[in-house]
Amino acid sequence: MSRYWSSIVSKLEPYVPGEQPKVSNLIKLNTNENPYGPAPSVLAALLEETTDTLRLYPDPNSDVLKCAIADNFKIKTEQVFVGNGSDEVLAHVFQALLKHELPILFPDITYSFYPVYCGLYQVEYATVPLTDSYAINLQDYVQANGGIIFPNPNAPTGCGLPLTAITGLLQNNTESVVVVDEAYIDFGGESAVSLINQFPNLLVIQTLSKSRSLAGLRVGFAVGDAKLIEALERVKNSFNSYPLDRLAIAGAVAAIQDKAYFDVTRNKIIATRDKLAKNLTALGFEVLPSQANFLFVRHSERDAAKLSQALRQESIIVRHLAHQRINQFLRITIGTENECERLVEVLEQVLG
Repeated sequence: MSRYWSSIVSKLEPYVPGEQPKVSNLIKLNTNENPYGPAPSVLAALLEETTDTLRLYPDPNSDVLKCAIADNFKIKTEQVFVGNGSDEVLAHVFQALLKHELPILFPDITYSFYPVYCGLYQVEYATVPLTDSYAINLQDYVQANGGIIFPNPNAPTGCGLPLTAITGLLQNNTESVVVVDEAYIDFGGESAVSLINQFPNLLVIQTLSKSRSLAGLRVGFAVGDAKLIEALERVKNSFNSYPLDRLAIAGAVAAIQDKAYFDVTRNKIIATRDKLAKNLTALGFEVLPSQANFLFVRHSERDAAKLSQALRQESIIVRHLAHQRINQFLRITIGTENECERLVEVLEQVLG
């Protein structure tokens, strides 16, 4: 602790991202990255943008990208907000829409950046326990609140909610903002984007890091009522007028427009996920139903931390989380078919 720090700094508990080891020949199944590279059209767009124009600032409004997102969802551009990854979009959401007198609500087991933002922006919050089957029960959220936020599918469990459940929550919660964080929605979930014209208090956040293979470009966006978007724009333009650079905008537009490549790669991941779930179940794992590009699993007889270490010794990295309710689970990113087959082979050896 330094005497030069602002008073809030020593109170912060920063988010801990997944490990990014500098090791060759590693099967990396710990950070939910897409195992398939960006579309060729994206790489071509990046090359085309790599010119003398990089000396110029990008469009502060990212209008071309907003138009591409609006066209994709058949909504208006004033219903779209973009940022430097969905984490930055979330940060602006906590400042612009979730800081009120009443505490906000989110699951007790969920994306661990939510309480970090609450600490940073001094937002009061209360957690709502998942069910015994590790699902979100939205009926538990019908109570006084300053806002509600949850991922769908949830992370790290991968369990998804049907659109009917989200609709029911919105019908019963009209006085505060409901934020649905859809980082993994493209791997089998039902998106709430179709509800934004019906519910002016709904904000939906997505990212291009997962299903569009652009984690390295950092592009996220939110869609919702124009008044919600205006609040985000006011905060963004009080913080950083140029959150997306020229390459990010060009690559993101190409990724959104290349629907054929998007469908091919996400369907491959879904098929591999389902196959891996069956194989892990056969090895004695409990596998939670996943609509994401990862599986959340535990073995009835083996300690999760020891299993994680055994896999690491064979150059396979998965994510082990220390939260008390889930400390016997492993979160396993869906890799390529060959990577997942190797994972199963090693687990067969470890389990004997």
